[in-house]
Amino acid sequence: MARRLMNGLALQDAMEKLEVPTRVMTAIGMNEVAEPYIRRRAMRHLEVGRVVILVAGTGNPYFTTDTAAALRAVEIGAGVMLKATKVDGVYTADPALDPTAERHDELTYSQVLQDRLGVLDSTAVSLCMENDLPIVVFNMNRPDNIRRAALGEPVGTRIHGGEART
Repeated sequence: MARRLMNGLALQDAMEKLEVPTRVMTAIGMNEVAEPYIRRRAMRHLEVGRVVILVAGTGNPYFTTDTAAALRAVEIGAGVMLKATKVDGVYTADPALDPTAERHDELTYSQVLQDRLGVLDSTAVSLCMENDLPIVVFNMNRPDNIRRAALGEPVGTRIHGGEART
């Protein structure tokens, strides 16, 4: 949890250096470093043009960070859920273990669930599927990928409800 909070604060610092107004919010009380997550407050920040970074889960047990991210994205009416990770998308197998693994440009929620691709937990994928919330999985360590993903540029793998080509 502390690492995710630190990542959120580092992202806020980077955004504010670019003069992008940003707020970090969390469901776990850390008033000295982040605002408490209150849906209406988060929505107000978004309405006035601030970027909202939600960190440290939901404050409830049994929720993975993926499910927490999907839940919060649905709650605030996000247009997409971004999954920043250390690989550049979703593969047919773990590319670190299988050199023949191939990357998908896009997938459907059903393909991710049926093939048990393991890029996100099934609860998060199901929640996104039920709410028609696309997911973009991308490598956060490549320069400019976070900006590109946030702007909707093609990066990584896009998971959605329509027909997908692999």
